[in-house]
Amino acid sequence: MPERSGPLLGIDFGERRIGIAVLGESGLAPQGVATLRNGEGGPDWDGFARILKEWQPRALVLGLPLHMDGSEGFMVGRVRKFAESLQYRFSLPIHWVDERLSSHAAELVLKDRDFSPKKRGRLLDQAAACEILWTFHNARGDA
Repeated sequence: MPERSGPLLGIDFGERRIGIAVLGESGLAPQGVATLRNGEGGPDWDGFARILKEWQPRALVLGLPLHMDGSEGFMVGRVRKFAESLQYRFSLPIHWVDERLSSHAAELVLKDRDFSPKKRGRLLDQAAACEILWTFHNARGDA
């Protein structure tokens, strides 16, 4: 089934926070849009629903947290389970990106900024989601 038109939504899944970014069809540059909570009660599904309603993405791009040698660790299983829940709830296509260095790249982008630790954490998750989208965009050569 071909994807509908619309932006791509990038997701950086973490045990406490989930960063979300958007990349429009022009493919100019991804931008962070939200950091949602995650934890014992599960992800903020209402927050996801609001974001999906607002942005109407054509697909979701999730980072796969592989080890540096390419092997899968325990977080890969959690991300895959989260993706299954996303697919079940929202019925959108899901694409995967190797995100081994996305958080490190995001840290480099934010390191010289004068943000509080709390704000830096929120922005770090969004910046990592931007890196995931950018990696996907560059690998495919389109938006």
